[in-house]
Amino acid sequence: MREFKRADRVADQLQKELAVLIQREVKDPRLGMITVSGATVSRDLGYADIYVTLLGEQDPARIKENLQVLKRAGGFLRSQIAKRIKLRHVPELRFHYDESVVRGQHLSSLIDEAVSTDRARQHDDDEARENDSENGNGEEAR
Repeated sequence: MREFKRADRVADQLQKELAVLIQREVKDPRLGMITVSGATVSRDLGYADIYVTLLGEQDPARIKENLQVLKRAGGFLRSQIAKRIKLRHVPELRFHYDESVVRGQHLSSLIDEAVSTDRARQHDDDEARENDSENGNGEEAR
């Protein structure tokens, strides 16, 4: 079983605190509905990579704009985190767009498409068998 390192515990706490701070404290009208989906902290606790998703947004320009807003608010967010979490040094925050949600939705749609295609093919095969048996081309029932 893997033991939790200090960096993992700090990352979890950062993720929780940033989710609250971004929703309640950052007052930029350009900022959309942001969810903090993950955080990783370097082993020396110097840097934190924060992964965010935007609700309903897939426009690259809009995503880039939101990341710029978060980058500009990074100093403010670090100062707020310093007040909330007891750390000797608060990590520098680096924000990244988390594409896993979009990728998951795309894969889910591909799976749904494959299932519906398979069902349609199965339905066509069943109808063909029925037509063959009605015309006397199929095997006789015993």
